[in-house]
This record gives sequence, structure tokens and C-alpha cells, in this order.
Amino acid sequence: MLKSVRAQSNAHGDAHMITVRLTLGLLLAGLAPTATGAQTPAAQAPTVKPGEGAWANYDFVPGDRVIFFEDFTSDNVGDFPRRFELKGGNMEVVEWQGGRYFGTNDGGGQFRIPLPEILPDRFTVEFDYSAPGGQDLDLYFAPRDGLNHVSFSPYASGVYGGDVTSGGESHQSLNNRFFRARIMVDGHYVKVYMNQTRVANIPNANLGRANWIYVSVPPSGTNLIGNITVAAGGKKLYDALAEQGRVATHGILFDIGSDQLRPESTPTLKQIGGMLTQHPDLKLTIEGHTDNVGGDAANQTLSEKRAAAVKQYLVSAYSIDAGRLTTKGFGASKPASPNTTAEGRQNNRRVELVKM
Repeated sequence: MLKSVRAQSNAHGDAHMITVRLTLGLLLAGLAPTATGAQTPAAQAPTVKPGEGAWANYDFVPGDRVIFFEDFTSDNVGDFPRRFELKGGNMEVVEWQGGRYFGTNDGGGQFRIPLPEILPDRFTVEFDYSAPGGQDLDLYFAPRDGLNHVSFSPYASGVYGGDVTSGGESHQSLNNRFFRARIMVDGHYVKVYMNQTRVANIPNANLGRANWIYVSVPPSGTNLIGNITVAAGGKKLYDALAEQGRVATHGILFDIGSDQLRPESTPTLKQIGGMLTQHPDLKLTIEGHTDNVGGDAANQTLSEKRAAAVKQYLVSAYSIDAGRLTTKGFGASKPASPNTTAEGRQNNRRVELVKM
């Protein structure tokens, strides 16, 4: 059950007692976080296979280097997240079904997510979001004057402000239900997604770039945000392989503790399958890697099974000769980043392609 918490907020140096209560109506609405790189408990639910159903035309590919990740597990319930900067309102960390979320109740608010670097030309943003319909959650990537921003609500989302706009509605009501919000940016090209549905596709947006993301939470009902990932973009898979001989991808996702591929993996698997089809002489080693959470033996076995699952999918879905693909699992033995930070652990949960 979600805890009803009573905590202090320090917006202007004064203590204000606030209460966050998520009603039974929210619980009955069927709230469940969507699958993320963090692989929340809801990610264990049975899913369709990559490339099936509505996921067939899904084209979101996450950046290849995580620069910010927050699931609020290091924060106390009732506190304002220590890694955020409060700009106004009353907001705090709440707990529901073993997960942590950043919430507001009726009053709304504003906060800033500090980043370790200025956002690059290509980047992606993902987070779980639940709210009542009616008003938008707005994200700004630079000072507002004349620039576009991205907005999400349960009914419609997109790119707004500035000289051009692009938005669309979801295919079903997501009122008071978690959905996965996603933004993919390549220069001035911006795409916005609600779960598997692309709702905005704009080639000439101007979001600007800064070393922060400013978020304005609407003052309507209970808003919950969780599992935030900001990743820097990278080169296309084949270009990276040609230059470096290997490339890491965070776009291949699995159910928790399983080698079951998730449908969100569709675009990355499609890229790999297309690359192998277009370059018939290309041979790859598929490597599975994990972070250091859990036992070494279990991580080793899981990484081997996941690498094998990727190979099997490419062979069956794209008719790739199995002799062109080998698999290896390394568990947590070859970290790409230190496991001492949330971002490092995210970067270590990966599949790597190595040119043979």
C-alpha cells in the first residue's frame, strides 16, 4: 500500500506541514509503472514480444550513456529529493508497492534536475508519470524565452511554445495511471512518446541546451514521477562498430531476473537486424553485462542467457545465419562505469556488440 506521509517542506526556510494522500480511487484505477531500464516490479508482467502489436512501429532508442538516473531509493519517504533543486511548491518522496516516487498533491510545484554536463546534441529522457487529466507537466531544457518545451498529460502530450508545435492524444485514457514518458532529441528533431505511441514528431524544434532540466508540475490532483533516466545520444550502431569495433546499447530490455525480451527493445533489435542484413559479411559477438547487485554466479548465468536470447531473436526474426553470431556473458566482471552511483549501475546493465 502507498504510505500516507506527513513531512516538512523547506521551500523558503519556513517549515510547512504537508500531507500527501493518494486516494483509493487511484489504487482502483490500476496504477502500475511501465518497464524501465531500472526494471521496476511492474516490468515482470507478461508482455508481447518485440515487434508485435502496437510495438511494431515503435522507434524510440535510448541514448547510449546514462548521465542521470533517479529512482529515489536513497531518499527518505517524506523528504524532498536531495539531488533536485526546489523552485516552488510542496513536493516529497512517497512509497507505493515497494517503489519510490516523487509526488505532489493539488498544489503543484517546480523543481530543477541538475545534470553533470550540458545536454549534448543528441539525448533522451524517460520517466514514469501518473496524474489526473486536465493540465500538463512541462519540461524546459534551457531558459524559456522563444524556445520550445515538452509537455505531458494523461490525454495528450507534445512539443509546444516557440514558433512550431507538434502534439497528439493517447489512444486510451491514462487518467491516474502510470505511463512511460519518453523524449528523443537529435539536434532540432524531437520525438515524444506516451508508452508505445509516438505523439509528436517535429523536425525543426528549438529546445535549447543547459546543464539542467526544469520541471513544472501542474496544480491538479496527485502527480507522481519515478524512474527518471537522462542519457546522452551516440552514433549509429554500424558507425560505432566501424570506428571502435564495439558498441554498447541500453535499448535492449528484459523482464526482471529473466532473459525474456521486452517489447520496448523493438527499435534497437530492428537496428541490429537491419545492420546484419545490409552487411552480410559482418559477424558479431553479443555480450551480456550486469551491474554488481546480486550474487556473482546469478549475474553470470543471467548475462549468458540474455546474450543468447538476443542471438535467438535475431536468427528467428531476421533469418540471420546463427554462425555469424556468438554469445558471451560477463556478469558484473567488466563494468563500464563504477557501481558506486545509480548512473554507473545503469550504464553497466547493457548488451555490447563486438565486431569479429
